[in-house]
Amino acid sequence: MPEISEDASLVAAAQRGDRSAFGVLYQRYARMVHGVLLARVPIDDVDDLVQDVFLIALKRLATLREPGSFGPWLAAITRNRANDHYRRYVPQEQLDEDRAAGTPGGDPGTHSVTATEILGIVRTLPEAYRETLILRLVEQMSGPEIAARTGLTAGSVRVNLHRGMLQLRAKLSLMPTRAAEQERS
Repeated sequence: MPEISEDASLVAAAQRGDRSAFGVLYQRYARMVHGVLLARVPIDDVDDLVQDVFLIALKRLATLREPGSFGPWLAAITRNRANDHYRRYVPQEQLDEDRAAGTPGGDPGTHSVTATEILGIVRTLPEAYRETLILRLVEQMSGPEIAARTGLTAGSVRVNLHRGMLQLRAKLSLMPTRAAEQERS
């Protein structure tokens, strides 16, 4: 894959101190990092954590032995940063997580499925499905792009997307629609 060898060249240049090379890597991988974080932490914290992940990666770049593995290495840093975020801020996050999960409030007759509620449902899926769905649906990355960025095989991405969509559709079909709720009123 030419993009991976280009990434390896960019990583090598960044390891030698070329900040513009690291900037190109940021442009290529910011959506992947954003999507992985969105699958794991409250929406309000994602943008700050994206910056944290790239700062950590920049500081640790010299430790990356295989420049062609930048994507999977960065994905691991991202997942670890999300886990660290929860270790530090559990009480606050629990309240935010309830809100992000779409806990309905107010008059049930006016309830409709919102993007926040759908994100909450996606977050209930297994991790592999959650990440690939968010990278595909929110970050609009193609299957091959997800595979290249995360280090997964193209087949794994296809399977995760397929199974994740099946589970998401099943969970969405169980949610009452606005029309059905209005009929009951």
